[in-house]
Amino acid sequence: MDELDRNILTLLGADARMSVATLARRLKVARSTIQARLERLETSGVIAGYTLKLGEAARQGRLRASVLLTIEPRSQAAILTRLKGIGEVERVFTTSGRFDLLLQIAASNTQLLDQVLDQIGALTGVKSSESLIHLSTRLDRAV
Repeated sequence: MDELDRNILTLLGADARMSVATLARRLKVARSTIQARLERLETSGVIAGYTLKLGEAARQGRLRASVLLTIEPRSQAAILTRLKGIGEVERVFTTSGRFDLLLQIAASNTQLLDQVLDQIGALTGVKSSESLIHLSTRLDRAV
């Protein structure tokens, strides 16, 4: 990746709907150059897709939580398969340190959140879990 690629990613990170023509105009290069760069970035896996980022208005009314899991050795694959079937689980990260997995979950109400936490805690191979309920967002740089 060179500076032009990084500039393309920066602009798309701020607005994934930006047109090729607008990118070309802002970066002062030919439209065909931008199109070729985007195709290369997509093919190489640098750009995995274009997405929608929900604003605060859409996230209101959703309870969000981080769940830290300690799991049995060699149970990660089976646990990940089961977590994929729980719609409220938005992201799963592997971690280093005391916990093995970090989950980001969202639920529409406390009853559903409680059910999801119970469901996760009951998964075969989960040794322990710790939940952190998100209260407010003070900084969000996620694209």
